[in-house]
Amino acid sequence: MKKGERGLIMSQIQNNIWAAPRLSMRWWPVFQRNWLVWKKLAIPSLVGNIAEPLMWLVAFGYGLGALVGHIELGGEKVPYILFLASGSICMSAMNAATFEALYSAFSRMHVQKTWDGIMNAPVRLDDVVLAEMLWAAFKALFSVTAILVVMLALGISHSWKLLVVWPVLLGVGITFSCMALIFNALAKGYDFFTYYFTLFLTPMMFLSGIFFPREQLPAFVRVIADWLPLSVAVDLVRPMFMDRWPDEPVRLVGVLAIFAGVSFWIALALTRKRFRH
Repeated sequence: MKKGERGLIMSQIQNNIWAAPRLSMRWWPVFQRNWLVWKKLAIPSLVGNIAEPLMWLVAFGYGLGALVGHIELGGEKVPYILFLASGSICMSAMNAATFEALYSAFSRMHVQKTWDGIMNAPVRLDDVVLAEMLWAAFKALFSVTAILVVMLALGISHSWKLLVVWPVLLGVGITFSCMALIFNALAKGYDFFTYYFTLFLTPMMFLSGIFFPREQLPAFVRVIADWLPLSVAVDLVRPMFMDRWPDEPVRLVGVLAIFAGVSFWIALALTRKRFRH
């Protein structure tokens, strides 16, 4: 290919915000940069990420659980504390990834102009967005690992299948960080994120079978709720807490992968558009 033709193709890709992602290993130094900064605040950050889900677990799991006792799930009676723990761990992965991909990423992109400084080096915007997505997913995994350790210490579940839960929760973090980066690209300020939490995350939290079985929902709501990404995550994780494999794991993993892939592409396109202007 001639030099002029290659330059024309590159120009067309830059002008087309929906061009295929151009990714390389240059995301790794950006990831390392975030890690080095975060290490200075690791302890308070970790405490903040695990304190709330553990309070939910204690207050509802042991408080409400003492009144509820067991829940009927798939013809099997499950202790409410186990039912809640298996759902709340997915909610924790969602929240940790979302907060990092919204507030922290927005600070680096818009407020601190860190992304502009990074792109003065030979690092493409695509690699920066990929690094932010993976960093948010890593922080989510770090948080849920600490919560899993506490759950094991409390004796909520001792199934060896929890080893498989760990990479599944990484996938959950990737999915929700990709989705959050869409709103990061659209935001003009921090207040914009309130819409995402109020209109999407909070309703999904109550419709995804974390606090009560989705079978209790009206039929038309259940149809929608079953395909929510948090519901899919719960359907993957909860059976493994109960020491059995999930039903239709390939379909469930595929749904999460589609949510992640489509969301990342949209987030990247919107971020390209924002930086182009």
